[in-house]
Amino acid sequence: MGRDGNKSCFACCFSTPTTSSSSAIKLLFFIVPLILVSFIVFVLVPRNSTWALIYSLPPSTSAVAAAAANSSEKLGAAVHAESSQQVLDLPSRVVKTVDVGGSSGEATLSDSDEVAVNLSASPPLSAVEAVTKFQELNETKEYSSLNTSITDSDSLDITINGTPNNATTSLNETIALPLKHSRQVRTKLDKVEAGLQRARSAIREAKNGSQLQDPDYVPIGPMYWDAKTFHRSYLEMEKQFKVFVYKEGEPPVFHDGPCKSIYSMEGNFIYKLDVDTKFQTKDPQKAHVFYLPFSVAKMVRFVYSRDSRDFSPIRRTVVDYINLVAQKYPYWNRSHGADHFMLACHDWGPEASFSLPHLEKNSIRALCNANTSERFNPVKDVSIPEINLITDKLTGLMGGPSASQRQILAFFAGGVHGPIRPVLLEHWEDKDEDIKVHKYLPRGVNYYDMMRNSKYCICPSGYEVASPRIVEALYNGCVPVLISKSYVAPFSDVLRWKSFSVTVSVDDIPKLKEILMNISTRQYIRMQRRVLQVRRHFEFNSPPKRYDVFHMILHSVWLRRLNVRITDDHGVVAN
Repeated sequence: MGRDGNKSCFACCFSTPTTSSSSAIKLLFFIVPLILVSFIVFVLVPRNSTWALIYSLPPSTSAVAAAAANSSEKLGAAVHAESSQQVLDLPSRVVKTVDVGGSSGEATLSDSDEVAVNLSASPPLSAVEAVTKFQELNETKEYSSLNTSITDSDSLDITINGTPNNATTSLNETIALPLKHSRQVRTKLDKVEAGLQRARSAIREAKNGSQLQDPDYVPIGPMYWDAKTFHRSYLEMEKQFKVFVYKEGEPPVFHDGPCKSIYSMEGNFIYKLDVDTKFQTKDPQKAHVFYLPFSVAKMVRFVYSRDSRDFSPIRRTVVDYINLVAQKYPYWNRSHGADHFMLACHDWGPEASFSLPHLEKNSIRALCNANTSERFNPVKDVSIPEINLITDKLTGLMGGPSASQRQILAFFAGGVHGPIRPVLLEHWEDKDEDIKVHKYLPRGVNYYDMMRNSKYCICPSGYEVASPRIVEALYNGCVPVLISKSYVAPFSDVLRWKSFSVTVSVDDIPKLKEILMNISTRQYIRMQRRVLQVRRHFEFNSPPKRYDVFHMILHSVWLRRLNVRITDDHGVVAN
């Protein structure tokens, strides 16, 4: 038995390893193919495969997931989240949604006592706040200066809430441009848009930040909807804003314009921008906006025949020019004109813009004749001041005593044209010692001396809503009294006109003295001091100075450009 027991022990000892070896071999055959398959999957499957899965999720969760993916992948995609707008202190208005094709829908906002054109990035630096979070290249947070509303995963809507002073038509419109999913290879346009996104974020953060220091000027006070966001927006403009001026076209209609008279802003802006080295770029791929350098005033002089009363030659000139640049460059068709702008101070500036549907509906129109009843849209258009320049200097045009030394309550002198001035003259011409209203100034009386000795300067519209008297009043330290219909005052996206001017409706002209007398001395002095503070934004300088009228026009265009996002594949405009 001892021998048999030894045999059993021997057999047992050698049988166990044999069984274990067999199992190990089987396990090896199972693991090796699994490792090979895993390696192949790792090599062949794209790294961003989760991106497609993110966009297949429901809207409520896809924005969060996409934001995380964007952070890890560093992709330049816009991830959209549902947001709500908080609109503060806005009067009742009609809300329209306008896309590049021109379609629209309507809604209604609530009432308020404040009359304002609030800007959201184009938008008012304003009393309007939107709840939207912005990430690196993603729009997703409140932007106090850019009133941003992101409604779904395919479109970006940024609105300007605009209410003209004493306007019969109030607008709060939206330009909706479609966004495409991000590409891994970023184009030059992607880089331009990335810079704009950084500017939006910086402006948003400025609202709750400390006041920035500036060697030239620190805007502060109730004259601004939001002084800190305006200041930061202005500094961001100086840091990166670039304009490409189309070189096509010959003077006098193109690259030229009147530098004197009430149309002087046309010629001076063209000239300043043509020679400017800070904001102009010669590389269109680096440009944020594209300037169409034609002068409507020059067209009226050299293209239009007054005897014929035929406006079609001006229309053809505008159409031919835009066709030319659209065929030579891809930029007009790329954005349907949304990143292009024109400037006109002539009364027929709006009429010239109607030559092409996309020029009127999509492009930024900087106009002196900012009349909402003639389709001026404060969402995307810019109201600029009408300045009647006699020379290229402001010598003799500015000055005036302090508020306490002004003896005349109100003053106006001017030609009779349009529907408002006859009403003013009927009620007040030579009828009151305190209200100096004249059709023609008495012999020996100086126009500017009268302004400088007046507390209030009456600025009624003529045939068109704009009047050079508004700027003349500011230059001479006189509080403007605006009497107009459907007029959007200049730079209303930044300036709170109610704090340094008086608005009187046409129906209240008979009560003009009562209205002005009811303003306390203390309140008048405050308004007069604010006039002196804001008039630097209306000063014409050669060469231009920071914060002057040239830079304020550029800043308004900059804000409208911040209001849209452009991609390389928006389609083609049918000319």
